Amino acid sequence: MIKLIAALLLVLSLPALAALEVAGVKFDDKATVGAGDTVINGAGMRKRAFFKVYAIALYLPQKQAAAADVLAAKGPKRIAIVTLRDLTAEQFVDALLEALKKNHDETTLAALQPKIEQFRSTMLSIGNAPEKSVVNLDWLPDTGTRLSFNGAQKGSDISGEDFYRALLRIWLGDKPAQDDLKEHLLGKPAS
Repeated sequence: MIKLIAALLLVLSLPALAALEVAGVKFDDKATVGAGDTVINGAGMRKRAFFKVYAIALYLPQKQAAAADVLAAKGPKRIAIVTLRDLTAEQFVDALLEALKKNHDETTLAALQPKIEQFRSTMLSIGNAPEKSVVNLDWLPDTGTRLSFNGAQKGSDISGEDFYRALLRIWLGDKPAQDDLKEHLLGKPAS
């Protein structure tokens, strides 16, 4: 009887442990970022015209439902991206930089320019991002923004949380890359 109850409890707990799936990509419900633990806040898919571009998930120390709260959250964070089609690093970085410009004024962009150039240079060094490539943009409070590609760190960490917040605004800013994607990253279900 005890084994039966234990098995039943295990089965009932599985949905809470299940990965979140977006466009065939499974995102774990938790991720270790640096030395800290995070939980998935939300996930969605970036589309351009009728093309599926990438699946993306946002990990935070604790769930947040408002963009302002995500931007103000302390601790480690992760933006996990899985490409859904072959992309060149140039296509990928140009789209990100275009979205950065839409969500920041010229003064802010000018102040961030050295960090943007470091990020751009590191992204371009990747070359191509074939379908199913994994790009993680991590905020590590002790060292800065870390870019990794298919599990390998690329370039050196970019100091300053201002830059990571600028990256978050690509998807969570007043002019997000995609409105419904912003909602999904904030944990709102697909409608």
